Amino acid sequence: MTFPVWMLLAFAVWTMGVLLFTIGIYRWSRILTGRAQIKEFRGDSGDAEGWYLRAMRAHANCVENLPIFGAVVFALYVSGISSEAVNLLAGIVLVARIAQTITHVAFIQTNAVAFFRFIFFFAQLVCFISLAAIVAVHAL
Repeated sequence: MTFPVWMLLAFAVWTMGVLLFTIGIYRWSRILTGRAQIKEFRGDSGDAEGWYLRAMRAHANCVENLPIFGAVVFALYVSGISSEAVNLLAGIVLVARIAQTITHVAFIQTNAVAFFRFIFFFAQLVCFISLAAIVAVHAL
């Protein structure tokens, strides 16, 4: 497997981990201890607040960006493109995604925290665009 494919796999595992170890633990601990019924957890966030709401939003952010990264990595893979720059950009995507998720879940969202969260998102966006441009240039 290529390094970008490994980073894509790690991104997918991270997305599942965020679901299991934030939302999943919160919900199932409440259900299994009788503090909530399974039907009480609405899909639209409903009454969620605090870190739990941020965890749901952070997981949604992961899910929203996973297909973009997947498409870019697929294009790299089928094009046979491999370089240190590609590996670096793919690695930055994963590190920035993890940092964005942790910043989103772990901290109360002040202007400063939201700014750093945006920087981590923007780093991913720049990497996505750069990787797509590498594929496009290679195809020409």
